[in-house]
Amino acid sequence: MGKMKVNLCGIELDNPVIPASGTFGFGYEFAELYDINLLGTFSFKGTTKDARFGNPTPRIAECYSGMINAVGLQNPGVESVISEELPKLAKCFNKKVMANVSGFAIEDYAYTCEKLDACEQVGWLEVNVSCPNVHGGGMSFGTSPEAAAEVTRAVKKVTTKPVIVKLSPNVTDIVSIAKDCEAAGADGISLINTMLGMRIDLRRRTPVIANKMGGFSGPAIFPVAVRMVYQVSHAVNIPVVGMGGVSTAEDVIEMMMAGATAVEVGAANLIDPFACKNIIEELPKTMEKYGITDLSEIIGAIK
Repeated sequence: MGKMKVNLCGIELDNPVIPASGTFGFGYEFAELYDINLLGTFSFKGTTKDARFGNPTPRIAECYSGMINAVGLQNPGVESVISEELPKLAKCFNKKVMANVSGFAIEDYAYTCEKLDACEQVGWLEVNVSCPNVHGGGMSFGTSPEAAAEVTRAVKKVTTKPVIVKLSPNVTDIVSIAKDCEAAGADGISLINTMLGMRIDLRRRTPVIANKMGGFSGPAIFPVAVRMVYQVSHAVNIPVVGMGGVSTAEDVIEMMMAGATAVEVGAANLIDPFACKNIIEELPKTMEKYGITDLSEIIGAIK
């Protein structure tokens, strides 16, 4: 069997497959279906400083080769995550977990990251800068190199664990934003988050979801994700975690050849809760098919 281990920001993973935030809950829900310790790790549900109910319903719409969601970062808040969710996870997952953090002001990010950084279970902080900056008129932190860098610096000041900044694809120059995050101290870059999409109910003549627009994900965005992973990984000197429409073992290998050190699987988990398990089990056979003996050796193979 080929070697599947990879090193993400100094922490070794048994394989590069990581369920993406927002598609795997806090892990223990999936542990009822299979042993989640076979995963490389997973990124738990996006966590904010305070509890959030999320957006009004309906907030999910099906699309050709994908879906649109506007859940709105529903979560119990960082204090409850630490006191209730992580202890439940500890009973069924013995690896380091990736903490996904969102915020609406720089102070929110710093507060939440500092709290989660102190948790022994947490291995990495995945900082989602695709949220609106309430102090800047609602613009997403991730659409501005300066704002993304400012969040990165604030988080790095209060943490000791690897900080992986998750970027939005809804920009014209993803590379400049990634490079500014690296310069501000980011230990890794995670991309891509969902693209902005919309569906309309023709009979009712209204948007399908209450929020009108939402995050478009699924197989349809895979080529865009591969392109951005390729561009960013060749422009920075820190690891890239690739995601966006990944649903097969071949997709994982393609992402890694584009430059990803590890690969997150998102919407596929909502279609099939065994998606990540199946991908991991298919990887050895797929590696053999393409003459790959060590996954770490194909990272960024496409020049």
